[in-house]
Amino acid sequence: MSTSAAPTPLESRASGPLSGTIRVPGDKSISHRALILGALSVGETRISGLLEGEDVLNTAKSMRTLGAQVERTGEFAWTVNGVGVGGFAQPTATLDFGNSGTGCRLVMGAVAGCPISAAFDGDASLRSRPMRRILDPLALMGAKVTASAEGGKLPLTLQGASNPIPIEYRTPVASAQIKSAVLLAGLAAPGITTVIEQEASRDHTELMLKHFGAEIVTTAEGSHGRRIALTGQPELRGAPVIVPADPSSAAFPLVAALIVDGSDLVLSDVMTNPLRTGLFTTLREMGASIEEDDVRGDAGEPMARLRVRASKLKGVTVPPERAPSMIDEYLVLAVAAAYAEGTTIMRGLHELRVKESDRLEATAAMLRVNGVKVEITGDDLIVEGRGHVPGGGLVATHMDHRIAMSALVMGLASDKPVTVDDTAFIATSFPDFIPLMRKAGADFA
Repeated sequence: MSTSAAPTPLESRASGPLSGTIRVPGDKSISHRALILGALSVGETRISGLLEGEDVLNTAKSMRTLGAQVERTGEFAWTVNGVGVGGFAQPTATLDFGNSGTGCRLVMGAVAGCPISAAFDGDASLRSRPMRRILDPLALMGAKVTASAEGGKLPLTLQGASNPIPIEYRTPVASAQIKSAVLLAGLAAPGITTVIEQEASRDHTELMLKHFGAEIVTTAEGSHGRRIALTGQPELRGAPVIVPADPSSAAFPLVAALIVDGSDLVLSDVMTNPLRTGLFTTLREMGASIEEDDVRGDAGEPMARLRVRASKLKGVTVPPERAPSMIDEYLVLAVAAAYAEGTTIMRGLHELRVKESDRLEATAAMLRVNGVKVEITGDDLIVEGRGHVPGGGLVATHMDHRIAMSALVMGLASDKPVTVDDTAFIATSFPDFIPLMRKAGADFA
């Protein structure tokens, strides 16, 4: 099983203005999917801008273990020579995903459509996270869990289907991971595999499947949902992928620039897929100055340059239907809300309870220990903004990279320094976060 290094605490202190132009790492969601679909294709896939954090590197290792040729050819540049749909080889080692729920769950879907047995494992955090929501639809398609920890958690062994069954599946929650796992398993099934979502989740898998040559049709379902129909057993072809900068990673320097007086920061090549930009929408409603230009795209994914300037923010109410487009960003939004004037209410955050940590409770604790008034009512987070944060607290990160980065951002404008107990897990998604923020002017010590 994966193990972490010794804890590395860090203190964040009030900084001068943040400035310059930075590019945050490649999008993690796109990086995972480029590796997996490259491995399920015939021929070579060239990937540029790949996120080289631990989560993605563990997915790359798993693709090698399953028979694909995966090589790093330069900085953030990789090639994948795939085995074709349903062509994964019987692995000779456990597929260890470290801290990555996305990599683990998507690869479960890809393995479920192959006649092989694979063991899945991860670190202590990933071992605690629910897998039933992924395994249940895969069982309907013919895959079987032959061994697992209590409650269907990791470590577990999954036997893929010899003859995968196409299904029509209605997801119980808006989850790109559930949808993607079903679609990846459906690649090997004859006929049409359909996923129905009541609330649309991020559509990176659908866009990339089209990019690699799959026949996939998306139509509206109700007022906010989607019906995605995939024709099985395509011959996917290797295709070039340019990975845009991750909007979830961009969220941290972006919010930092908004709350630190005098800041004027440019973020280049940030993905602007509308199913990933709920944070940008919400911050603009709060009064944030965020300008876009140099808009372009690759593999169906739009990107743009963002100019962010320090802004006076006000409290708002964030509707629950926005959650799928910003589920990973609520932690740093809570920091922005603490610096706003007035109350911010974030509704419908149940999914935060099943992330790397119980992020809803951990976010509230991060704010409280630094003097911010906050409460949780059901699945709603309510932050009382007073325009400043007292600070002075020690934040328990619970092995969660986003808690660590959010707390460090909060300390850049707080009255007293903010300390996090461990920054080691930041490497899972944003390895250069600390030096990149220091380059822009952040005071971390």
